[in-house]
Amino acid sequence: MEADASNLVKENLIDSFRPMLRGFMSVDPVLDHLPFLRAEQKESIRKKAKMCGDLSAADELISAVVQKPHTAGWFQEFVDALSGAGYQQAADLIQVGRPDSQVEADNDCFMRLIDILAPSLLDMNTKQVCTPCFARKLLTKDDNDVILRVADTQGLRDAARELLKRIVRCKSSWYSDFLQVLRDTEHHDLYRLLQGSSDCESTGSLPVMDSPALTSEDSQDVEAEDDTTDLYRSESALAESPRGSRRSEAPLPDLSDSGAAARVAESADIVLRDYQQEVAQPALEGKNIIICLPTGSGKTRVAVFIAAQHLDRRTKEGKTAKVVVLVNKVPLVEQHYASEFHPFLKHAYRVERVSGNSALKICFTEILKNNDVIICTAQILENSLERLLKGEDEGVRLQDISLMIIDECHHTKKGEVYNQVMMQHLKQKNVNTKLRKEQKETVPLPQILGLTASLGVGDATRLETAEKNILQICANLDACQILTGDLGKYRNEPSKKMVLVEDKNKDPFGDVIKKIMNSIHTHSQLSPTCELGSQNYEQWVVQTERKAAKEEDPKVRICAEHLRRYNEAMQLSNTIRMCDAFSFLNKHHEEELKSKCSPEEEHVINITDTERLLFNLFTDNKERLQELSTQQSNENDSLSKLRDNILRLFTAGEKEARGIIFTKTRRSAMALNHWIQEDKKFSDVGVTSSYLIGGGDQSAVKPMTAAEQKDVLTKFHGGAVNLLVATSVAEEGLDIPACNFVICYGLVTNEISMIQARGRARAKDSVYIVIEVKGSCVTEKEYVNEYRKDLMTKATARIRQLSPEDYNKKIKEFQLQAILEDTLKKTKSKQKGRKFEEPSEVQLSCRKCNKLVCKGDDIQIIEGMHRVNVSPHFSELYIRKGNVALEERLLDYETNGTVACKNCGQDWGSMMVYRSIDRPCLSLKNFVVSIGDKKMSNFTKWSELAVNFQAFDYIEHASRLALAAADQTF
Repeated sequence: MEADASNLVKENLIDSFRPMLRGFMSVDPVLDHLPFLRAEQKESIRKKAKMCGDLSAADELISAVVQKPHTAGWFQEFVDALSGAGYQQAADLIQVGRPDSQVEADNDCFMRLIDILAPSLLDMNTKQVCTPCFARKLLTKDDNDVILRVADTQGLRDAARELLKRIVRCKSSWYSDFLQVLRDTEHHDLYRLLQGSSDCESTGSLPVMDSPALTSEDSQDVEAEDDTTDLYRSESALAESPRGSRRSEAPLPDLSDSGAAARVAESADIVLRDYQQEVAQPALEGKNIIICLPTGSGKTRVAVFIAAQHLDRRTKEGKTAKVVVLVNKVPLVEQHYASEFHPFLKHAYRVERVSGNSALKICFTEILKNNDVIICTAQILENSLERLLKGEDEGVRLQDISLMIIDECHHTKKGEVYNQVMMQHLKQKNVNTKLRKEQKETVPLPQILGLTASLGVGDATRLETAEKNILQICANLDACQILTGDLGKYRNEPSKKMVLVEDKNKDPFGDVIKKIMNSIHTHSQLSPTCELGSQNYEQWVVQTERKAAKEEDPKVRICAEHLRRYNEAMQLSNTIRMCDAFSFLNKHHEEELKSKCSPEEEHVINITDTERLLFNLFTDNKERLQELSTQQSNENDSLSKLRDNILRLFTAGEKEARGIIFTKTRRSAMALNHWIQEDKKFSDVGVTSSYLIGGGDQSAVKPMTAAEQKDVLTKFHGGAVNLLVATSVAEEGLDIPACNFVICYGLVTNEISMIQARGRARAKDSVYIVIEVKGSCVTEKEYVNEYRKDLMTKATARIRQLSPEDYNKKIKEFQLQAILEDTLKKTKSKQKGRKFEEPSEVQLSCRKCNKLVCKGDDIQIIEGMHRVNVSPHFSELYIRKGNVALEERLLDYETNGTVACKNCGQDWGSMMVYRSIDRPCLSLKNFVVSIGDKKMSNFTKWSELAVNFQAFDYIEHASRLALAAADQTF
């Protein structure tokens, strides 16, 4: 009985310190020192750490340790394991007990200081600092190895993050030892920065300083104010408090409640301006609202404030609290986590992020259970909700979430993933109405908070239609109100300048390209009715190519493909330089010729008469095009105007210039950046440029990886780059510093994009410039967008003036219509799926030479997304091309080179290695699809094809390969 009582005390002691223990250790080294856990338990915990991170794995480890029955000496073995793994603080915690309040306050203060100053500390030479930290036992050997590995593979800044996360674990004197390491390694600036905390060391309280650095996405430039106070402090707030702050008080832990014990550290200060407090108020009352504030006015900070209040209130009331922040771009996940939610909430709540680039998506359900705030892409949540509906796994229920924050919520409309998530919300809301009438218990739904800089008006040209468009978004978000707020003195609109250009008097380069295109028209008997080099011509030629592929007309199809390249070259010549256009054409010509030979040079692909004519056309004109491309006298006026404006902006004024050029295509962004870097005039005035393009693979241009995007933005933040040449990827959401100029170079889309782009120019005395480019019609589009912006403002004002009764009636009507439309759509989709559910009815033909490639029976699907050909005879039809730039390593598979038609050289897809099995993964856009007598050439992705392919049977294929290998061995 005494032993049972003693074990119970020890169990309660460990469990009461569970939240602190989770933060003090990594599980792998502790498991190495725990002999009383079974091998399968250790394996399960290690797997959990790999998939869901150390916090979740530490929970499972602690549960395994306190699980009965206990072996003799289990408690001391756990203490020894913590100590042996290098986590002396954790060992002392459960052996000696909580340190005195002064020591604990000091430690909390030092950890808070490291968090606040992290942006500066990331600039340390991590490898240089790591070794003495290990020598002073601030890091374990495992910590040291991980940090050095991260430094080699991901860079010093990511390694610094790992180091700062780990040095707090091992010994109580970590802060003073770390200071000494910085001093010894001659990081004098960082040493002095941390030494500024002397008041904290003596009093146990934080030194007086502002909140964590504002993100440039949701802040305004300091120079826009007359003083140097925190940008998020209103005058009234400053008058009320010496620090002008509102502090979220976390309750003292009740050791019988391990969840409450996590909230021992004080929350970060969150200070709002008056207009921010005003728009936040309805959400603090639990209402579903949309906050519509300009870029740079602090929407995300308001959302953090609302999340903190929501969590505090529900925790105090003893209710479940779970906040999910949804974003529509992968980079925004890390941005919101690192810049806003984590710095402000981590001292009171558990914050995690999940995206498609993260292994954590595999166990999203567990992540949701084990954290208070989860930032994720909307697709992650939607996938989990769908899996639950289909019964595939436990998934996630909307009722598990108490607050859902939707960033860039104007995307909550038909076809968007936000709308798919909200559709489940609306359907359950409708069911709840019925349950209330029947006096039955309803299913709780999350509170909704939408954030946007502009709701937009769609294609509306009249006020009534604009109002309807905005009401539809309100209905989709189940919002009872739109909050706009009056920014008053904080409003900082950039001045606007329209730059018109003149057509070239002579364009000999363009004339040669037109001559080539007209020769192709004659050969293929095509008669376009639109101007060569225009956007309309590009649309015409795409439709022509699809029609020719469907009708199995190889001559027209290949001609249309080449015409599209020449049209793109003309657009490049009109937008950037003739040499860029020539380089593009020449590279395309060389790649086409190269594709006619296999890598082994033992198989020459057939060249048709049409292809030979097309190759000869370029070869015959190549020398003339190259000569003309070097004649700068024929440069287009748009580029001259762009150069003049950039040079003026970088030489005018006393302050350093920083700006963004928005352009239409990835290719033009890269070419513009190359032009800037080549021209000495730009470097003479201090211009350092880089380009920023999207990460999707829809374009023929190699996309940027998330790491590459992050690197460019980091340099832009730090000033190493002061001119960003970007596609529309930089318009919305991304954390980009305040600029004093934004130039739209031949790119104007809709009023939402215009507002987003203009919002980037938010430094004092900033300017927004639109430069016309031939064929872009940006001047007319800009005027239309201004009209639509005014239309949106008027429509929003009218909606806000509606009585609650009228507003709710309209919203209910839109919601019921949306539910009925969704139900009808899914019914039709199921019927369509049943019609084509037999893969044997489907045939794929090469898009270029019309050769039959395979039937649907030959295709199987891996992980619900990758369509691979499993026929053993398929290898006779294609050739493999070597490791190209698209090599990509993912969780269980990699793409390693491409496969192409052996007959004509048309790319078919990539060679995929899935768990050591090598199979060709097909890209549907490279084929013509036949179902019965019907041919279709307009598919771009597999999700558009309603066919239920068989799931890939890994065991069957692996067994077959293993037997083949065994036969070869014997």
